[in-house]
Amino acid sequence: MKAALTRRRLALVERLTPRPPPPPSDVAGFDAQAMLSALPLPVVLLDAANRFRYVNHAAEQFLGVSLLQLRQMTLASLLPEDNPLFALLTQVRQQGSTIFDHDLTLEGPRLHKRGTAVQATALLEEPGCVLLTFQDSSAARALDRQIQFRGAARSVTGMSAVLAHEVKNPLSGIRGAAQLLEASVTDGDRELTVLIRDEADRIRDLVDRMEIFGEKPIERRAVNIHRVLEHVRRLASTGFAAHVRLTEVYDPSLPPTWANRDQLIQVMLNLVKNAAEAITSDPALTERGTGEIVLTTAYQHGMRLAVAGSDHRLHLPLVVTVRDNGPGIPEDIRSHLFEAFVTSKPSGSGLGLALVAKIVGDHGGLIEVDSRPGRTEFRLFLPVIIEAEADAP
Repeated sequence: MKAALTRRRLALVERLTPRPPPPPSDVAGFDAQAMLSALPLPVVLLDAANRFRYVNHAAEQFLGVSLLQLRQMTLASLLPEDNPLFALLTQVRQQGSTIFDHDLTLEGPRLHKRGTAVQATALLEEPGCVLLTFQDSSAARALDRQIQFRGAARSVTGMSAVLAHEVKNPLSGIRGAAQLLEASVTDGDRELTVLIRDEADRIRDLVDRMEIFGEKPIERRAVNIHRVLEHVRRLASTGFAAHVRLTEVYDPSLPPTWANRDQLIQVMLNLVKNAAEAITSDPALTERGTGEIVLTTAYQHGMRLAVAGSDHRLHLPLVVTVRDNGPGIPEDIRSHLFEAFVTSKPSGSGLGLALVAKIVGDHGGLIEVDSRPGRTEFRLFLPVIIEAEADAP
């Protein structure tokens, strides 16, 4: 009797005693580490000595180092100790709080990231440990700049239409009059008529170049980017870049991009030619013959952008890079590089890169530039349509 009463009392106590919640690894049937690995944002856990305790898949891609390698490294292996991130870590550990900073530059021998937002959180349960979350805002800034570039290109489009009508017609009359005078004047005056004719031709050619900014529909199809690059490489190596070493680092498994082949060739020719001219402008590289242009292709998970006025969504996973070891782009024009009439060349018109930005923008892609002495890199993010036009002929 007493034994039965004791069992009933124990059962009642068990029902009334609150049970602790299940450990995080069992919440909703998911593993906490699996959830962190699935996050698109890079997540890093550092211990008190700034050793890597954990990184998710996004962090591996962000840092460019695998988890197995990172576990044998400290943060100082990737960044110099005077980087602002170390001061941020010190502040978080001292205050035991969460601190957010933005527009940081993470630059070291194996890492080069600009415009990075970082959130650092102290783990009170693990003294000295800090959880870092990174967010690369370069793609968003590139998109903002791309919108600005397209606005500048549209202003050139309107200007070219005006020039075509208001300038080319009078130029034809001026040139015709100079040809008529050329047959009836003295030899000394004939030189002046030839000068008038040549200058009229030069102005007409400039107006013709601006007309390519016109808004015309793009005929697109599946394009193998490697065939485009191979065509550009052959043209460059037998012409304007014959004095430069051209290196190719391609990902052979890339899918085709949805683009206009001729326009992509025009874009890549312009970028490779600019790189070759930058190398030529450096006497040290020219004398030693150490100028190099590296063409790289890669696949990375990028943004998905909606196409205005349609149900299509563009995926931008195809990255094409043109890198040279020239002297770099002057800082005062770097932020305006893709605007019309901006150039660092004494005889340049400043329309080449503006046209590049327009073509890339018309394709729904993005273009970014990163430049410092000895290394200039143009990165093109090109689309693959993943919903609608993928089945188009």
